[in-house]
Amino acid sequence: MTAVESRKRRAPAWRGGFGRLWGAAVLSSFGDALRTAGLPLLAVSMTGRSLLIAAVTACGYLPWIVFGLLGGAVADRVDQRRAMWTVDTIRALLVAGFAAVVALGHASIALLIALAFTLTALETLFDNAATALLPALVGTEDLGSANTRLLTGQRVAGGLLGAPVAPLLLTAGAAAPFAADAATFLLAAALVASLRTGAPAREPRPAGTTLRREIADGLRTLWRDAALRGLCAATALCNIGVAALVATLVVLITGPLHGGSAGYAAATTAYTVGSLAGAAVTGPLVARLGRARAVLLAGAVQTGALVVMGTVRSLVALVASMAVFGVMGMVWNVNTTTLMQQRTPAGTVGRVSAAFRTLAVAGAPVGALLGGAAATAWGAGAPPLLAAAFFVLSVIALIPARKPDAPVVVHADSVATARPVH
Repeated sequence: MTAVESRKRRAPAWRGGFGRLWGAAVLSSFGDALRTAGLPLLAVSMTGRSLLIAAVTACGYLPWIVFGLLGGAVADRVDQRRAMWTVDTIRALLVAGFAAVVALGHASIALLIALAFTLTALETLFDNAATALLPALVGTEDLGSANTRLLTGQRVAGGLLGAPVAPLLLTAGAAAPFAADAATFLLAAALVASLRTGAPAREPRPAGTTLRREIADGLRTLWRDAALRGLCAATALCNIGVAALVATLVVLITGPLHGGSAGYAAATTAYTVGSLAGAAVTGPLVARLGRARAVLLAGAVQTGALVVMGTVRSLVALVASMAVFGVMGMVWNVNTTTLMQQRTPAGTVGRVSAAFRTLAVAGAPVGALLGGAAATAWGAGAPPLLAAAFFVLSVIALIPARKPDAPVVVHADSVATARPVH
């Protein structure tokens, strides 16, 4: 097969493997949005204690610390397609069982925490496998476009459609959002199972290689790349702040701002609309500033949006700030994911992705609990300001990673020369 033929085969066209992966991601995001919106609203109906509500979010992050590195090493060893559809099938059964418990009136905060923990534990394998599989479906030069399409579809399905639908489904019963989530998991599993693309080419593992050694290789690869190291540190600081915000956003909106579930849906929808705008501006920003500098700009603008959320007591101001936050969130997510995939040698993307995500999310459970504690001590407006402080630190951490002369790792199926990334 010629290089031109390979490029055509791997282009992120809607038909074929990428289209099915995109469809599965979009379906899963729609279901995730139903569950993500339903869980805090269900938690609020069970307790008025901000710290307990925040604990549900905290336990949704914790498995990345416990299982994230292992999930990445396993993702580099197994058939990633099979791992993904198997995980989605298991998650469908778990969420369907939870929906039944809710319908029977036996749900509790402890059960919500257990569900959040278990689903995220499974997600550590699924997400690392999906990140590692994408370079097998599209060429290295097309990863930015593919990631933008994936994230845009996920934002539309999850925020623009799923988040507003969740409160409507709740009127049909507390179990309805979770039953719908289970169905989307099953449909996504079927789409992934229909993929005929194999895993990326891997170098034969040396005899005696262990999961522990492979995990260590992923950590070393991440540490030796100055750009990825800076991005990882910045993302870790951001995630502490984001967790503090997300864990208590429902308290701020339904409490001091008197927005109710409709206000909460409006805020999450605004974030999604902003993300769609972010997908449109990401390309021009990267062309003008380069990927690393685009991430730096995104962090600075998000800091300002958080300050507005924490100081202006207006639902309209919060919704507008969430939209701006969404624009820059898309710029951040597309470029950090693309840089990680571009700069990682083929066959090790799962491990490096796991190292990046695990380190980046390590502080998120603490951030969620800090958000709950800040809301309890100083009021519901304190968590956004706490988040802004962490974003300031994040922007500072990004400064060393902004240099444009760091070479990108070139995969074996791409051009055989290194090139600078901006």
